[in-house]
Amino acid sequence: MRGPTGRSERLLSSAVLRGTARPRRSPWWRGAAAVTAGALPALAFPEPAWWWFAYVALVPWILLIRSAPTPRRAVLDGWLGGLGFMFAVHHWLLPNLHVFTLLIAALLGLFWAPWGWLVHRTLGGVPGAGRVCAALVAVPSGWLMIELVRSWEGLGGPWGLLGSSQWQVTPALRLASVGGVWLVTLLVVAVNTALAVLVAVESSRTPAVVSLVLCAMAAGSVWAWAPLPERTGTARIAVVQPGVVDGPDVRFARSEELTRELAGQDVDLVVWGESSVGYDLADRPELAARLASLSRALDAEILVNVDARRSDRPGIYKSSVLVGPQGPTGDRYDKMRLVPFGEYIPARSVLGWATSVGEAAGEDRRRGESPVVMSLPGDPGLRIGPLVCFESAFPDMSRHLTREGAQVLIAQSATSTFQGSWAPEQHASLAAVRAAESWRPFVHATLTGVSALHGPRGEQVGERLGTDSSASAVYEIPLASGVSPYARLGDWPVYAALAVLAVLLAADAARFLRHRRSPAPP
Repeated sequence: MRGPTGRSERLLSSAVLRGTARPRRSPWWRGAAAVTAGALPALAFPEPAWWWFAYVALVPWILLIRSAPTPRRAVLDGWLGGLGFMFAVHHWLLPNLHVFTLLIAALLGLFWAPWGWLVHRTLGGVPGAGRVCAALVAVPSGWLMIELVRSWEGLGGPWGLLGSSQWQVTPALRLASVGGVWLVTLLVVAVNTALAVLVAVESSRTPAVVSLVLCAMAAGSVWAWAPLPERTGTARIAVVQPGVVDGPDVRFARSEELTRELAGQDVDLVVWGESSVGYDLADRPELAARLASLSRALDAEILVNVDARRSDRPGIYKSSVLVGPQGPTGDRYDKMRLVPFGEYIPARSVLGWATSVGEAAGEDRRRGESPVVMSLPGDPGLRIGPLVCFESAFPDMSRHLTREGAQVLIAQSATSTFQGSWAPEQHASLAAVRAAESWRPFVHATLTGVSALHGPRGEQVGERLGTDSSASAVYEIPLASGVSPYARLGDWPVYAALAVLAVLLAADAARFLRHRRSPAPP
C-alpha cells in the first residue's frame, strides 16, 4: 500500500531528476547584469577618462561569468558583456546609425563569447592553483586576441582598445614604447583577472598576489630600464581649426582667414583638418592659387585635406595634399583605411539599406594604395607622415611611417557630426599612444573636434583646441631620433598571447585524449 509519504518521495525524486537534466534558466536580470558589467570599462576612456577604473572595471564581468551555472551560460554572458562594451564605446553613433548601432554592437559582441567560455573554463567552480595560474595568463591573452581580430578595418577598426585608456599615464606610455598598446592591454586585463581571483577564489590567492607583484615589477622594470628617445631639435607647426561651418566655400574662407593670422610667426608647416578643401585642386585652380599665396605669405608649406571627386581618376578620395609657394607640390596621400558605414558600406548589396535608417555613406570612397612620407624644403627637410582621421587608431600605420623615415606623424581629422559626444576627446587621446609607440611627435589637427599635439614620449605639447574653438595655434614640438623597441620589434605581445593560448589548447587536447584512452572504471 502506497501512502502519502511514498507519493511525496516520488514527486521529489522526479523534481530532482528534472533539475539535473535541465538546469533552471537564469532570470532576465543576469543578462542585464552582463550587459552592464561589459559597459563599465568605457568609463576609463575620455570623456570621463577614469583611467584608474580600467584596472578594476572587468572584475564584475569576470565574476559574473565565473558564477555561470553552465559553460553555455558563460558563453552567453560573454556575448552580452561584449555587446554592452561595444555599445558603450560607440554610443555616440546612435543619432546617426540609429538601431543599426545596436546591431553592430551585437555582432561585434560575439567575439567575447569564446572569452566567456575561457573565463568559465579556468575560473569556474572551485579552481585549484593550476587552473588559477592558467587563468592569469589565458584570460588576458584571450582578451588580446579579441582586440586583434576586431581591429581589422572591415570590423570597425581598433576603436576602444583597452590599453588606449591609459593615454595620460606616463608609465603606461613607456610600456607602449616597448610593446605597443597591446602590451598595455595585457597588463590591464592581467590586473583585473588577479583582483577577481583575490575576491572570489579564497583557496588560491597566492598565485593572484604573485601575478600582481609580477605586473608591478614588469611596469617598474620598463620604467627604469627601457630606452628613451633622443631629442634632436624642434619644429614649429601650426594647426588651423575653423570649427563647425556650413559649406565647403565658407569652410575654406574661414581656414584661409585663420592661416593669414599666422604671418610672421616663423612656422615650418601649417596643417588644416580633414575635408578642409571640398574641391579637387586640379579642377579649381583659383583655390590652388589662394593656397599658394598663403604659403608665400607665411614662407611655409600648407598640408590641406581634399575630400572630392578626382579629375584624374574615377571616384571620391580623401587626400592629404602638400601645397607650397608655387601651388601643390605633387606630394599626395590618399586615405587607405575607410570608416565602415561613414565612408563606405561593407557588402553594400546586402547592407545598403543602412542608408535609409541613418547617415551612412551614399557612395563609397576610394582607397589609396600605399602610405606616403613627404619632405618639406630645406637641408635637411622635415619629413612628415600624414594619416587621415580614423587611421590614427591603427598602430601598424604609424609604425610603418616611422620605419620609412617620418620625423613627425600627422592625422587630419573632423568630428563635426559628433561634436557633443565623447568621440572628439577619445579620438584626440590616440595621438599620445601613437607618439609613445613610435618615438615621433604626433599632430592631431581637426577641422572640428579636439586638436592636440604630443611629443615623442607621448607627453602633451601646449594647450588643446577644444570642440568650441575656431582658431589657429602654433606649437613648438620636440623632434627625436632612433627607433622605439615597439617600432623595431613589432607586435610581439600578440605573438606571445597566441603562444600562451596554443599551449593551453594543446594541454587541454592532450588531457582529453588521455581520458578517452583510459579504461572505464568497473
